[in-house]
Amino acid sequence: MLRTSLCDRLGINLPIIQAAMGGVGGPRLAAAVSNAGGLGMLALWNVPPPVLHEQVQQTRALTARPFGVNLNLQWDQTERLKACLEERVPVISLFWGDPAPLVDAAHGGDAIVLHTASSADEARRAVASGVDVVVAQGWEAGGHVRGDIATLPLVPAVVDAVTPVPVVAAGGIADGRGLAAALALGAAGAWIGTRFLSAPEAGIHPRYQALLLQAAETATVHTTLFDIGWPDAPHRVLRNKTYAMWEAAGRPAPGERPGETDVVARSGRMGEIVRYRCYTAGADTEGDVDTLSLWAGQSVGLVSKRQPAAEIVREIAEEAEGILRRLADTTRS
Repeated sequence: MLRTSLCDRLGINLPIIQAAMGGVGGPRLAAAVSNAGGLGMLALWNVPPPVLHEQVQQTRALTARPFGVNLNLQWDQTERLKACLEERVPVISLFWGDPAPLVDAAHGGDAIVLHTASSADEARRAVASGVDVVVAQGWEAGGHVRGDIATLPLVPAVVDAVTPVPVVAAGGIADGRGLAAALALGAAGAWIGTRFLSAPEAGIHPRYQALLLQAAETATVHTTLFDIGWPDAPHRVLRNKTYAMWEAAGRPAPGERPGETDVVARSGRMGEIVRYRCYTAGADTEGDVDTLSLWAGQSVGLVSKRQPAAEIVREIAEEAEGILRRLADTTRS
């Protein structure tokens, strides 16, 4: 019952895509999701091409199933796309800009192209440029969020705009109820991020994970506060000490915020981390994790336990299938 046009298009068994989350997971998480029947994603938009080659090769060593690479169009991705195609990456996910300049090259490398849109008009333009699948990202989503329309009204509007192109619902989905709702709205699958942060394969800092698991649905805020490294880009994070300090100071503009030069953490991968930096707290982070940009969507209130990624995929799929079966039985009776 859960096999959709998205599954047929991507060669996967279940209409579940692990969101591409920068600094999270990597090959272990992507491979685990793909092996469980979904589509695992690598967020490699800010790594040098040699690292991209390495990450893709590591993923392929862990799974024979399809997986994808996400490229952020805020920056030039020509060389990274070239590296992806050299590695025969089967799915390319584009975000935060105009996909048109890269679509033909991706198709020339036999890749399927996804693009994240925040409105029906943006989705139409993406499809006109040749995009194969649209990800409709609602305002509830964690991490960087381009638009301001909630998932519930956005998804059917995008479906109506681009049918028969498959649409994937993103934002606020963390369980089988959310997946079933997305399918009822006309989507062909769900793009899920925050739930996968509870997986050991995600590789985030234990304190970050603990804060996620104890957070309520009211614990996040949509802001542009953590903008060092990516100016003026709106995102959704957990409210934390840095946000409270900035709010208490009257929400001053960048350059006038309290503690802007404070080094609050360090990472072997990234070096010193100053307050307000766009940064994901990985396992190697040392310092005050509570002050960092703790990406999370409004679905965080539905995430309360650590689970392996494969178990998450199976649980979501089984719950959604059960709901859809009960609804079908109700309709027939």
